[in-house]
Amino acid sequence: MSRAPVNFLGRAGPAIRDGKANATNVGARLLADLRTAAIDRYPAMDETRDKARAIRLHTLANLDTYLDHFATAVQEVGGEVFFAADAAEACEYVTALATRHEVKRAIKSKSMVTEEIELNRALEAIDVEVVETDLGEFIIQLAEDTPSHLIAPVLHKTRFEIGELFAAKLDVEYTDEPTRLNDVAREHLRGIFLAADMGISGVNLAVAESGSICIVTNEGNGRLTTTAPKVHVAVMGMERIVPDLAGLGVMLEVLARSATGQPLTVYTNIVTGPRRTEEPDGPDELHVVILDNGRSSVLAGEAAEILSCIRCGACLNICPVYRAVGGHAYGGVYGGPVGSVLTPAMLDTNEDLPFASTLCGACREVCPIRIDIPRMLLALRAEASEKPLARSLKAYAGVATHPSRWRAMLRASGVAGRVAGKSGWISSAPGPGKGWTDHRDLPAPAPKSFHRWWKENRGAKDGT
Repeated sequence: MSRAPVNFLGRAGPAIRDGKANATNVGARLLADLRTAAIDRYPAMDETRDKARAIRLHTLANLDTYLDHFATAVQEVGGEVFFAADAAEACEYVTALATRHEVKRAIKSKSMVTEEIELNRALEAIDVEVVETDLGEFIIQLAEDTPSHLIAPVLHKTRFEIGELFAAKLDVEYTDEPTRLNDVAREHLRGIFLAADMGISGVNLAVAESGSICIVTNEGNGRLTTTAPKVHVAVMGMERIVPDLAGLGVMLEVLARSATGQPLTVYTNIVTGPRRTEEPDGPDELHVVILDNGRSSVLAGEAAEILSCIRCGACLNICPVYRAVGGHAYGGVYGGPVGSVLTPAMLDTNEDLPFASTLCGACREVCPIRIDIPRMLLALRAEASEKPLARSLKAYAGVATHPSRWRAMLRASGVAGRVAGKSGWISSAPGPGKGWTDHRDLPAPAPKSFHRWWKENRGAKDGT
């Protein structure tokens, strides 16, 4: 099996050529148009965005206080809280919990943070069957694929591909009719919900004052996942918190409109603790795993503002780069403009992602929190100049600013030109130069520098 390219450009080329980017472009444009229409119908959107930004930035500035309040409130209503420093600690906690409860099957509601820590793989390693119940994630799991969008994980697939997948994997008659495909998934999953031992969800937002977690979905799977099994595990990034229910209300107003153009998501679930004694439904235990995994470092750096993101996906839908290449080209869980900042800042990987942008500023214009993504992309590009990705430019500067070094380089390039470019052109260059010669020839360096030519041919005549 060939390894996937390690840089953005290496992944972007195949992504454009395989045709999936076209499906992504169509879907992203549709979501962007729905957002525009929703905002046109909501005159208070600008004012609400200002409120949302103020709430998110205030919360980040006082994150330690609000996390402490939230953890205390969760415990007061009967839940348990675990602070995980990284992905390994989070997975270890959940797998130990599954072992203690002899869990055989876990069902999951859509969660990008569990994708981030690769929780499914950790559970499967201890023989726990994990079933994704969000329709898009269910399709992704059947296809042994990964999500390509924050809110529409299967944006890169057509209904025809999904129909073929269901026929092959679920042994049903082929159909590409969306309603019927949805029915097939529902019929397959219904019994799984009722037989699961553990339910795992993400957390769109947590409320510090009440210890509540809010999960927003457009399907009923979120409610079944958090209420049918006896154990509910909610995994949240430590930044996904608001001070109170009033703040949550503001976030919900901008989230759905920015994500899918809806006034409010179809299912808005607010969970506060496990099942009470007098309640017939709900889990016996609620465990909230609060994940750092590099977020503390981001909070202390130039890109701290990116942690105010509420994962609506609006920046992906408007981004010309994301539309052209799709989410997989970004090489991680978080794609598009938000991923170009979050992934290198939080996980210290994919250092080239800040360069995967035209800096057009459209992401900033549509963001419900008004996050200044272009500013952070520029800051991360500046940081990258100190890393191997841009050391060649520093080396060039070191030569170009010293005359003796510059003359020595010109002499060396002249020799290289005579060797490599016998016809006057270089058709195959090593290293970064390959990106040029893969598509066109490169003029070979002149055998003599201009200064040397001038000295030999004109210097004696004019005395220079």
